[in-house]
Amino acid sequence: MYIIFLGAPEAGKGTQAANVAHQLNLVHSATGDMFRQAVEQGTELGMQVKSYMEKGVLVPDELTIHMVLERMSAPDCQPGVILDGFPRNIKQAEALDEALARQAKAIDVVVYIKVSEEEILRRLSGRWICRQCQTPYHSQNSPPRVWGKCDQCGGELYQRPDDTVEIIKKRLQVYFAQTAPLISYYTQAGKLLEVDGEGGVDEVGRRVILALRGVVTR
Repeated sequence: MYIIFLGAPEAGKGTQAANVAHQLNLVHSATGDMFRQAVEQGTELGMQVKSYMEKGVLVPDELTIHMVLERMSAPDCQPGVILDGFPRNIKQAEALDEALARQAKAIDVVVYIKVSEEEILRRLSGRWICRQCQTPYHSQNSPPRVWGKCDQCGGELYQRPDDTVEIIKKRLQVYFAQTAPLISYYTQAGKLLEVDGEGGVDEVGRRVILALRGVVTR
Protein backbone atom coordinates (compact mmCIF):
# COMPACT_ATOMS: atom_id res chain seq x y z
CA MET A 1 0.00 0.00 0.00
CA TYR A 2 1.25 3.47 -0.90
CA ILE A 3 -0.17 6.45 0.98
CA ILE A 4 0.74 10.15 0.70
CA PHE A 5 0.19 12.69 3.48
CA LEU A 6 -0.26 16.28 2.28
CA GLY A 7 -0.47 19.44 4.33
CA ALA A 8 1.20 22.78 4.97
CA PRO A 9 4.26 23.00 7.25
CA GLU A 10 3.26 22.03 10.82
CA ALA A 11 -0.18 20.81 9.74
CA GLY A 12 0.59 17.63 11.67
CA LYS A 13 1.09 15.36 8.68
CA GLY A 14 4.36 13.96 10.05
CA THR A 15 2.82 12.91 13.36
CA GLN A 16 -0.23 11.37 11.72
CA ALA A 17 1.81 9.67 8.98
CA ALA A 18 4.05 8.05 11.61
CA ASN A 19 0.98 6.84 13.52
CA VAL A 20 -0.62 5.29 10.44
CA ALA A 21 2.69 3.71 9.37
CA HIS A 22 2.97 2.09 12.80
CA GLN A 23 -0.59 0.77 12.71
CA LEU A 24 -0.25 -0.63 9.17
CA ASN A 25 3.36 -1.83 9.64
CA LEU A 26 4.61 0.28 6.72
CA VAL A 27 7.75 2.38 6.31
CA HIS A 28 7.31 6.07 7.15
CA SER A 29 9.39 8.04 4.64
CA ALA A 30 9.68 11.65 5.84
CA THR A 31 11.49 13.72 3.22
CA GLY A 32 12.23 16.60 5.57
CA ASP A 33 13.90 14.30 8.10
CA MET A 34 15.99 12.70 5.36
CA PHE A 35 17.15 16.13 4.20
CA ARG A 36 18.02 17.28 7.73
CA GLN A 37 19.90 14.05 8.42
CA ALA A 38 21.91 14.52 5.24
CA VAL A 39 22.78 18.10 6.29
CA GLU A 40 23.83 17.01 9.79
CA GLN A 41 25.98 14.20 8.40
CA GLY A 42 27.61 16.55 5.89
CA THR A 43 26.91 14.24 2.97
CA GLU A 44 27.16 15.41 -0.64
CA LEU A 45 23.36 15.61 -0.80
CA GLY A 46 23.31 17.47 2.51
CA MET A 47 25.69 20.12 1.20
CA GLN A 48 23.49 20.60 -1.85
CA VAL A 49 20.21 20.97 0.04
CA LYS A 50 21.42 23.02 3.03
CA SER A 51 21.23 26.40 1.32
CA TYR A 52 17.72 25.71 0.00
CA MET A 53 16.41 24.69 3.43
CA GLU A 54 17.87 27.74 5.16
CA LYS A 55 16.15 30.02 2.64
CA GLY A 56 12.82 28.27 3.10
CA VAL A 57 12.54 27.23 -0.55
CA LEU A 58 12.00 23.77 -1.98
CA VAL A 59 14.95 21.55 -2.81
CA PRO A 60 15.18 21.10 -6.63
CA ASP A 61 12.96 18.37 -8.01
CA GLU A 62 15.80 16.30 -9.43
CA LEU A 63 17.52 15.94 -6.04
CA THR A 64 14.29 15.21 -4.19
CA ILE A 65 12.94 12.69 -6.68
CA HIS A 66 16.26 10.81 -6.80
CA MET A 67 16.45 10.55 -3.02
CA VAL A 68 12.85 9.43 -2.50
CA LEU A 69 12.81 6.84 -5.28
CA GLU A 70 16.09 5.41 -4.02
CA ARG A 71 14.60 5.07 -0.53
CA MET A 72 11.42 3.44 -1.88
CA SER A 73 13.48 0.80 -3.68
CA ALA A 74 14.94 -0.50 -0.39
CA PRO A 75 13.85 -4.01 0.69
CA ASP A 76 11.97 -2.79 3.79
CA CYS A 77 9.73 -0.67 1.55
CA GLN A 78 8.41 -3.57 -0.52
CA PRO A 79 5.16 -3.97 1.53
CA GLY A 80 4.44 -0.27 1.04
CA VAL A 81 5.35 3.24 2.14
CA ILE A 82 3.77 6.24 3.85
CA LEU A 83 5.16 9.30 2.05
CA ASP A 84 5.39 12.46 4.16
CA GLY A 85 6.65 15.65 2.50
CA PHE A 86 6.70 14.21 -1.02
CA PRO A 87 5.54 14.99 -3.61
CA ARG A 88 5.51 18.77 -3.20
CA ASN A 89 4.53 19.81 -6.70
CA ILE A 90 2.92 18.42 -9.86
CA LYS A 91 6.25 17.50 -11.49
CA GLN A 92 7.21 15.36 -8.50
CA ALA A 93 3.76 13.75 -8.42
CA GLU A 94 3.97 12.84 -12.11
CA ALA A 95 7.49 11.44 -11.67
CA LEU A 96 6.28 9.33 -8.75
CA ASP A 97 3.27 8.02 -10.69
CA GLU A 98 5.49 7.10 -13.65
CA ALA A 99 8.05 5.33 -11.45
CA LEU A 100 5.35 3.30 -9.68
CA ALA A 101 3.57 2.49 -12.94
CA ARG A 102 6.76 0.91 -14.30
CA GLN A 103 6.50 -1.51 -11.38
CA ALA A 104 2.76 -2.07 -11.87
CA LYS A 105 2.09 -0.09 -8.68
CA ALA A 106 0.20 3.11 -7.85
CA ILE A 107 -0.63 5.50 -5.02
CA ASP A 108 -3.65 4.14 -3.16
CA VAL A 109 -4.80 7.23 -1.29
CA VAL A 110 -3.72 10.78 -0.43
CA VAL A 111 -4.58 12.20 3.00
CA TYR A 112 -4.76 16.01 3.01
CA ILE A 113 -4.63 17.46 6.53
CA LYS A 114 -6.20 20.90 6.29
CA VAL A 115 -5.14 23.64 8.76
CA SER A 116 -5.66 27.42 8.53
CA GLU A 117 -2.71 29.70 7.80
CA GLU A 118 -3.20 31.52 11.14
CA GLU A 119 -2.94 28.25 13.07
CA ILE A 120 0.16 27.19 11.14
CA LEU A 121 1.94 30.45 11.98
CA ARG A 122 1.08 30.02 15.66
CA ARG A 123 2.33 26.44 15.73
CA LEU A 124 5.58 27.01 13.86
CA SER A 125 6.72 30.20 15.58
CA GLY A 126 6.51 28.47 18.98
CA ARG A 127 8.33 25.25 18.04
CA TRP A 128 11.64 24.31 19.72
CA ILE A 129 13.76 21.17 19.30
CA CYS A 130 16.28 19.42 21.58
CA ARG A 131 19.71 19.65 19.96
CA GLN A 132 20.71 16.25 21.34
CA CYS A 133 17.72 13.90 21.16
CA GLN A 134 15.45 15.91 18.78
CA THR A 135 12.48 15.88 21.18
CA PRO A 136 10.04 18.61 20.04
CA TYR A 137 8.50 21.26 22.33
CA HIS A 138 6.15 24.19 21.86
CA SER A 139 6.29 27.41 23.86
CA GLN A 140 2.50 27.34 24.34
CA ASN A 141 1.24 23.80 23.81
CA SER A 142 4.03 21.68 25.30
CA PRO A 143 6.75 23.75 27.01
CA PRO A 144 9.65 22.05 28.84
CA ARG A 145 9.67 22.00 32.64
CA VAL A 146 12.79 24.19 32.61
CA TRP A 147 12.86 26.63 29.73
CA GLY A 148 15.75 26.02 27.35
CA LYS A 149 16.41 22.46 28.54
CA CYS A 150 15.03 19.15 27.31
CA ASP A 151 12.95 17.17 29.83
CA GLN A 152 14.30 13.91 28.41
CA CYS A 153 18.06 14.40 28.26
CA GLY A 154 18.78 17.93 29.52
CA GLY A 155 20.00 18.99 26.09
CA GLU A 156 19.83 22.56 24.81
CA LEU A 157 16.63 23.59 23.02
CA TYR A 158 16.95 25.51 19.78
CA GLN A 159 14.73 26.86 17.03
CA ARG A 160 15.43 25.64 13.52
CA PRO A 161 16.58 28.32 11.07
CA ASP A 162 13.46 27.61 9.00
CA ASP A 163 11.12 28.19 11.97
CA THR A 164 11.52 31.97 12.26
CA VAL A 165 8.44 34.03 11.36
CA GLU A 166 10.05 35.44 8.20
CA ILE A 167 11.06 32.02 6.90
CA ILE A 168 7.70 30.52 7.91
CA LYS A 169 5.85 33.07 5.79
CA LYS A 170 8.18 32.30 2.89
CA ARG A 171 7.57 28.57 3.30
CA LEU A 172 3.82 29.13 3.28
CA GLN A 173 4.08 31.19 0.10
CA VAL A 174 6.04 28.36 -1.52
CA TYR A 175 3.55 25.80 -0.25
CA PHE A 176 0.44 27.56 -1.54
CA ALA A 177 2.10 28.30 -4.90
CA GLN A 178 3.60 24.88 -5.60
CA THR A 179 2.15 22.24 -3.30
CA ALA A 180 -1.51 23.25 -3.01
CA PRO A 181 -2.21 22.40 -6.70
CA LEU A 182 -1.59 18.77 -5.73
CA ILE A 183 -4.94 18.86 -3.97
CA SER A 184 -6.65 19.33 -7.33
CA TYR A 185 -4.33 16.78 -8.98
CA TYR A 186 -5.24 14.01 -6.57
CA THR A 187 -8.89 15.06 -6.32
CA GLN A 188 -9.20 14.59 -10.09
CA ALA A 189 -7.53 11.19 -9.71
CA GLY A 190 -10.17 10.25 -7.14
CA LYS A 191 -7.59 9.60 -4.44
CA LEU A 192 -7.86 12.59 -2.06
CA LEU A 193 -9.20 12.31 1.49
CA GLU A 194 -9.49 15.69 3.25
CA VAL A 195 -9.20 15.67 7.06
CA ASP A 196 -9.67 18.62 9.44
CA GLY A 197 -6.23 19.08 11.05
CA GLU A 198 -7.23 21.56 13.77
CA GLY A 199 -7.58 20.25 17.31
CA GLY A 200 -5.59 17.86 19.48
CA VAL A 201 -3.25 15.24 18.05
CA ASP A 202 -5.42 12.34 19.22
CA GLU A 203 -8.58 13.98 17.89
CA VAL A 204 -7.04 14.52 14.45
CA GLY A 205 -5.64 10.98 14.55
CA ARG A 206 -9.12 9.54 15.02
CA ARG A 207 -10.34 11.54 12.01
CA VAL A 208 -7.47 10.21 9.88
CA ILE A 209 -8.10 6.57 10.85
CA LEU A 210 -11.82 6.98 10.22
CA ALA A 211 -11.16 8.49 6.78
CA LEU A 212 -8.74 5.68 5.88
CA ARG A 213 -10.89 2.85 7.17
CA GLY A 214 -12.68 2.20 3.88
CA VAL A 215 -9.44 2.32 1.86
CA VAL A 216 -7.37 0.06 4.11
CA THR A 217 -10.08 -2.63 4.33
CA ARG A 218 -10.64 -2.90 0.59
